[in-house]
Amino acid sequence: MPKASVTLRELLGLGQQPAPLKESALIMIDCQNTYRSGIMALTGVEEALLEARKLLGMARDLRIPIFHVRHDAGEGSPYDVHAEIGAISREVAPIGGEPVITKCFPDSFFQTDLDQRLKAIGIHDIVLAGFMTHMCVHSTAHGGFSLGYAPTVVASATATRPLQAANGRIISAQEVQDGAIASTRDLYGAIIDRVADF
Repeated sequence: MPKASVTLRELLGLGQQPAPLKESALIMIDCQNTYRSGIMALTGVEEALLEARKLLGMARDLRIPIFHVRHDAGEGSPYDVHAEIGAISREVAPIGGEPVITKCFPDSFFQTDLDQRLKAIGIHDIVLAGFMTHMCVHSTAHGGFSLGYAPTVVASATATRPLQAANGRIISAQEVQDGAIASTRDLYGAIIDRVADF
């Protein structure tokens, strides 16, 4: 069995300690209906949504800042925010004026006002959950890290799908999930395995 490399976080002295939820802002990324059925359906999405609902409930109880992010790819697309398919799933839907940020790229910070909103309330630590692990969650962790934030990803509140490698091999959703989490953990963010670990 191969030995794991030392992470870049360890080399840079960042460590792997997750951010305390009570001192963070929660960013719920693309928890949209499109991932529950049809062409964009994710493996394990229902279990991940249950974990995301628990996390959201904890954040509300702690009264920390919560931001909901949704992806908009236009009318008639699997990410049509004006249709049911693009709506945020009811289990984790915003309540009580929780802000919703609409993005058009995988990184939730790119061409949105998320950075300005976080800076305005003095946030440094951000906790990420949502979909897809290898795409918008990873990209948002990367974007946040590059802007000086300390991201923590809650692995059990994320999910992804099987993909095909360039050599034709089918990579299972679990392999994609594990690879995305390991890649994020190498530098861009700390990882919490399950919501109960907070």
